[in-house]
Amino acid sequence: MATTGKMISSRLPPLPTIGEIIKLYKLRAKKQLSQNFLLDLRLTDKIVRHAGNLKNSYVCEVGPGPGGITRSILNTGIAELLVVEKDTRFIPGLQLLAEAAPGKMRIIHGDILTCKLERAFPKHFQNVWGGDPPNVHIIGNLPFSVSTPLIIKWLENIANRNGPFVFGRTQMTLTFQKEVAERLTASTGSRQRSRLSIMAQYLCNVKNCFTIPGRAFVPKPKVDVGVVHFVPLVQPQINHPFKLVEKVVRHTFSFKRKYCRRGVETLFPEAQRLQLTEQMLCTADVDPTLRPGELSIPQFSALCDAYNQLCSENQNLFTYDFREELRQKKLLHKPNNQKNVR
Repeated sequence: MATTGKMISSRLPPLPTIGEIIKLYKLRAKKQLSQNFLLDLRLTDKIVRHAGNLKNSYVCEVGPGPGGITRSILNTGIAELLVVEKDTRFIPGLQLLAEAAPGKMRIIHGDILTCKLERAFPKHFQNVWGGDPPNVHIIGNLPFSVSTPLIIKWLENIANRNGPFVFGRTQMTLTFQKEVAERLTASTGSRQRSRLSIMAQYLCNVKNCFTIPGRAFVPKPKVDVGVVHFVPLVQPQINHPFKLVEKVVRHTFSFKRKYCRRGVETLFPEAQRLQLTEQMLCTADVDPTLRPGELSIPQFSALCDAYNQLCSENQNLFTYDFREELRQKKLLHKPNNQKNVR
């Protein structure tokens, strides 16, 4: 394919292949860290293309490992790339890439779950929330073990407009197990509809871009991998604090195959359970015989409105913990059970 001289100047010089880097530094994927290497640069290029136009952008890559996606990002003419890598073994190979792209790449040796990304890039890249997304992107081939807690953390950041979203509606292009990718993008009534579907979609436009077969990775995982693109919405579809929304959605889906009434019941102490459940569903105008996956985001919004109203009328209701009440009941009955055994 023909390219302009300008594009050629932004590309990396000849380097050892990813496979050669792995051999050179004797790298092995650690099963306990859910590591899988993507060696095919055609696929890493495809992931990066789905992030959009990265020219002159500031990009944070999560978990670069041996640097496959890193190379594809550097070849797009970005302004600066920040990579966050927890595993010390990958740092020398990443330093080799940084030397090949002087002034373009910074390396943070640390855990993305505790990294302060709001300090990662210049403040002048900040856009107002209601405007276009900023020239800041997050890209990553996430280890399976960290992908769900990390996206939940970032969704909370979106709701609060902090962390990497102090710059505005920062876009994310991330990999997940295919099943998780399907949950994130599942529509109302689909088999994959879950807590993650609601939490992601009430805050973002979420697109399942394409699937990478497991055989493309080394070592080969037991599942295929989905690439998902997120663009935060200007206005969330549910206007309540993230923790309230998360609690209502989590409890509603706690009995996924049963009627939604069963999950909603767990929001309330036993003494008030029947009364408050009926009141919440009636106020929200939600059919109690619908299953959680059949509820639309507007219906979840109505449930959050109703629950918020009940919390304002009932002191300490929001802090009520269904599992703690069950635990206390079991402790209360334990002496009697032991006595009967004797």
